[in-house]
Amino acid sequence: MEIEGKIILDLPEEGGTSKAGNLWRKKSWVLETFGQYPRKVKFDLFGDRIDQVRLEAGKSYKVSVDAESREFNGRWYTDLRAYAAQEMGAPQMQQAPAQQFGSASAAPAAPADPFAAAAAPAADPFASGDTDDLPF
Repeated sequence: MEIEGKIILDLPEEGGTSKAGNLWRKKSWVLETFGQYPRKVKFDLFGDRIDQVRLEAGKSYKVSVDAESREFNGRWYTDLRAYAAQEMGAPQMQQAPAQQFGSASAAPAAPADPFAAAAAPAADPFASGDTDDLPF
């Protein structure tokens, strides 16, 4: 899964020793997604990946993550573990559609006049020439 956004918070590194006696390290960041309704997403890097993936607050990235949930004492917790990140340029905004077929006109077309058709009524093909308005 990939998440795109800007790093807004660089949390301190954590570490310790597991029950098996192995050393572990974890580093977390908070990324704010792009779009009309931005979301804040916290993700982690573990072990040697902390040194391999360089992230800086204030820059935009496309982060590849794996989502994993676990249960503890009847409650569920979800972690996003990053395994790669690619720096992005400025967020890409949706662009207006390009002119088709090399049209030279750069100005937008004027809207159609909704009253133009009412000015010249069309001849009724079903009129029989009767002068009464009765439909039967």
